[in-house]
Amino acid sequence: MVSHMLDSVRRVTLDGSTLRTSDIAALAERTAHPTAPDPKALARAGESWETARRLAATGRVYGRSTGVGANRTQAVGAADADHGLRLLRSHAGAIGDPLPAREVRAMLAVRANQLLAGGAGLNPAVITALLDALDTGAHPVVNEHGAVGTGDLAALAQTGLALAGEHPWQCPPGGRAPAPIALDNNDALALISSNALTLGQSALALDELRRVLAASLPIAALSLLAVGGSYEPFAEPVMLARPHPGSTAAAARLRTLSGIPTRPTAPLGRIQDPYGFRCLPQIHGPALDAADTLDGVLTVEVNAAAENPLISIEDQAAYHHGNFYAAHAALALDTFRLAVLQTARLSTARLAALSEPDLTRLRPFLGDAAPASSGVMILEYAAGAALGEMRAVSHPASLGHAVLSRGVEEQASFASLGARQALRACTYYRQILACELVAAIRALRMRSLEPDPGLPLATAFSLAAKALDPRMEDRPLTEDVAVAIGLLDEMAGV
Repeated sequence: MVSHMLDSVRRVTLDGSTLRTSDIAALAERTAHPTAPDPKALARAGESWETARRLAATGRVYGRSTGVGANRTQAVGAADADHGLRLLRSHAGAIGDPLPAREVRAMLAVRANQLLAGGAGLNPAVITALLDALDTGAHPVVNEHGAVGTGDLAALAQTGLALAGEHPWQCPPGGRAPAPIALDNNDALALISSNALTLGQSALALDELRRVLAASLPIAALSLLAVGGSYEPFAEPVMLARPHPGSTAAAARLRTLSGIPTRPTAPLGRIQDPYGFRCLPQIHGPALDAADTLDGVLTVEVNAAAENPLISIEDQAAYHHGNFYAAHAALALDTFRLAVLQTARLSTARLAALSEPDLTRLRPFLGDAAPASSGVMILEYAAGAALGEMRAVSHPASLGHAVLSRGVEEQASFASLGARQALRACTYYRQILACELVAAIRALRMRSLEPDPGLPLATAFSLAAKALDPRMEDRPLTEDVAVAIGLLDEMAGV
């Protein structure tokens, strides 16, 4: 993958070996567009296609000269020209709602890059058609359910039929679908033997959750300022005594945001704060580390020739294998969601602290002067409800089990479910952090406190204070939280 700027539009060249998760997200969101594929990679894909055709014509190659799954022992004659299309038609049975355009475009980007790795033995015209669709914004209609973490067979079969002109495309205004291409018996399984949808969705979730994690630190720092908390837990000697990379990075960013020295001391009379503040690096850090782990797994997967069988140009052989099984992705996704959940729980703890007079020296729930004012009381309930939803989608998908295709495929990773759960977690996490941000800004206003000018935290405060309603009387806070949600991506860059 090579990225560069052209006419102020970012361009990405796929080469089958260096695609990054951030590039997938950019292509999916159309903040970047693909160029023509790397010529050497495209030539290798063409050689792989010719090799696969020769092998299938002279021997038994799974899915090309045989059936698939439990039908693997059934031979398919060379004269059966419809085998490939029948395979696509039979597998294009995904169910559920159509997926959002960005998720399908992420799948197209991943699949095009994987094919350029040169192990699929697929018609190179498929690669150029996928890239054409990415460039124009077109995407096939793909339904949500049809995979269990052993290949996104249904989604990619729908894509194959769309490429062949038998399945609908959706196009933005002014966009167009690729012209139909002819697919033969050697192209069907080679296209669908991939976890491209799962990997694309995972890349989108990773990109978004990283941004929300980044936004959570200035929000936490604003809450800490609002309660007059101690920066002592973030001291460099504390972090170096137990130097996990994520925790060390989180503490360093908190020090930078608030302009505190590497060896801060606690305020007079303050021994230690509740966990929501004191343990922030130790709980935020594992999420940062889990994000890096997931990124590493996805980077391997989106640049992998994982199709079954692997067509080896060097050996002129077809290797049958299990590289399509997505255990690495499933487990990394599960770990990441659980780690992010811990940081969300910490946000609700800080929200509760902001309602506590002993910490804020304000009225309960940050209420105004009216008798028994409820202030931000309801935000604890709203954030708690969102946390409950986030907890539900953080349940490990890899605990699932399935026995399929007459017992031949007796295990499933459910990475596909894990990716969808990660996307859903983004929505709930944003809601939780927005509740904290609304309360933190309210508390700072009530205490007439602001970060010192020139600090990154002052930028975060100014951004939120300008956007959030300053009224303190009891009133619905729904719109305040919606506004705060809209600030999070900008807060991430503070």
